[in-house]
Amino acid sequence: MKKKITRDDFLSHDEYAVVRAERKRKVSSLKKNRRISVGPDATFYFESFDTMLHQVQEMLYIERGGEEQIDDELNAYNPLIPNGCELIATLMFEIDNPERRAKFLSELGGVENTVKLILDSDVINGIPEIDIERTNESGKTSSIHFLHFPFKISQFLKFKNHKTSVTLSINHQEYGHQAIVPDVIRKILSEDFD
Repeated sequence: MKKKITRDDFLSHDEYAVVRAERKRKVSSLKKNRRISVGPDATFYFESFDTMLHQVQEMLYIERGGEEQIDDELNAYNPLIPNGCELIATLMFEIDNPERRAKFLSELGGVENTVKLILDSDVINGIPEIDIERTNESGKTSSIHFLHFPFKISQFLKFKNHKTSVTLSINHQEYGHQAIVPDVIRKILSEDFD
């Protein structure tokens, strides 16, 4: 499985226009089994080479930034492709009402440091991507966070074993929720490891 997007992976603007609708359908289908809701407002999207390639191709297609944009996108999105011994998730707090969203996020500072993947009793702490600070000085957090879950070999073997209970949790004082990772999703995510 590829771990890094290169310029050779992109289609030209015109080539992508022809296959864009079909690519979007395929990635949407792929993401369906890489998505886990935790509580009423949080959704984790576990990333892969294919999800990140689609994201970058879409950015290039929509923004039409040309050569100058390509390096920026590669630098931003390549770190979000699992390296073979980790899972990487985009955590999104999805709240449609702008007033409720602003209040909610203003009370959720530091939430990115409270995410855990629990394999029976073995805990893997989510490590926030360090691209930018996601919680500001006033305690307001972003609606989007990128988290790495680094695995030891023993943890991967547990994760792969269908008898292991796997739970994804957020333990913030203002948002404490957890969800069991379904077997179908666990099986698909297991393919991200070397």
